[in-house]
Amino acid sequence: MGRVVGDNGLFYQVVDIAVGPEHQRRGLGKAIVGKIVDHLKQSAPVGAHVSLIADGLAHHLYAQFGFKPTAPDSIGMAFTIKR
Repeated sequence: MGRVVGDNGLFYQVVDIAVGPEHQRRGLGKAIVGKIVDHLKQSAPVGAHVSLIADGLAHHLYAQFGFKPTAPDSIGMAFTIKR
């Protein structure tokens, strides 16, 4: 499954790409990302910014679709809610 979140404007974020372990290494992740990228290229306005955080070696997958590292200009950051 894959999910992209956006504001129907100029900013979109790919937030979930997930393939069950039993189905990995069959090209499904590549197919999902390809569909998302195709959809955005057809529906998002010219100049829209699409971002994501690549975990582990997933950056190799995303690079195939034109995603590039943003460092040192920007860096992904996160925090976890703790109570």
